[in-house]
Amino acid sequence: MVEFFVSLAPWQQALLGTLFTYLMTALGAALVFFFKSINQNVMNLMLGFASGVMIAASFWSLLDPAIAQAEANDSIPWLVVAIGFAAGGLFLYAADLLLPKLVITQAADSKQGFPDYLRRTILLVFSITLHNIPEGLAVGVAFGAVSQAADPKIALAAAVSVALGIGIQNFPEGAAVSIPMRQGGTSRAKAFFYGQASGLVEPFAGILGALLVSSMTKILPYALAFAAGAMIYVVVEELIPEAKESAASHSHMAILGVMSGFILMMVLDVALG
Repeated sequence: MVEFFVSLAPWQQALLGTLFTYLMTALGAALVFFFKSINQNVMNLMLGFASGVMIAASFWSLLDPAIAQAEANDSIPWLVVAIGFAAGGLFLYAADLLLPKLVITQAADSKQGFPDYLRRTILLVFSITLHNIPEGLAVGVAFGAVSQAADPKIALAAAVSVALGIGIQNFPEGAAVSIPMRQGGTSRAKAFFYGQASGLVEPFAGILGALLVSSMTKILPYALAFAAGAMIYVVVEELIPEAKESAASHSHMAILGVMSGFILMMVLDVALG
């Protein structure tokens, strides 16, 4: 099975990897068929776990290979990864600034415009979809690096770790869209549709990332560091604040989730790599 996967073209590997991450989004959205709400402690644990997984994957599966590749290219490793990492964070920061804002201007007693819950959900769908672009690129870049690695099997294990980490964090994202819509009165089918739709962009971004890296080997360390910066930005800006803001007083579920997710992904990356 491993030999077959290694034999695939980088874009095909990236497609399969991002189809997995999309499937995890869809599975999270599918919770709407079983629950109308999710216990907040459970959601905080899921968000924290996803954060820990992404933090660990950012270093062991992205930054560490980026440093090694920069050294192989006779570049200055710390400068290359610093530029790529900063670019990844700045990209998402700029995306946040440009995120469409839906403003309700009608009077308080007006019945025109979007209900508050729907307005928030639309913004959330836009936000998650926007953030899924660099996440898809991250998976594509990781798989694009496989064909150029000295040991393709080790590089493949790292790429699988990235896809696994992003897929895990996509699960609560899908639920975070569909469950609130259901609570606001939207049908289960429509809530699921919007929840899974936010992940559809990842396969396209993944294929693009793999093709770019495969055709321009010099950008590989920058691209890996870019993906790491984008992932850390999502964790710091979105996942951890959301888990902590909604956490009950003295609740440590989010922290437990971060620690357990980080340990699991660290063990997987070190064991596989």
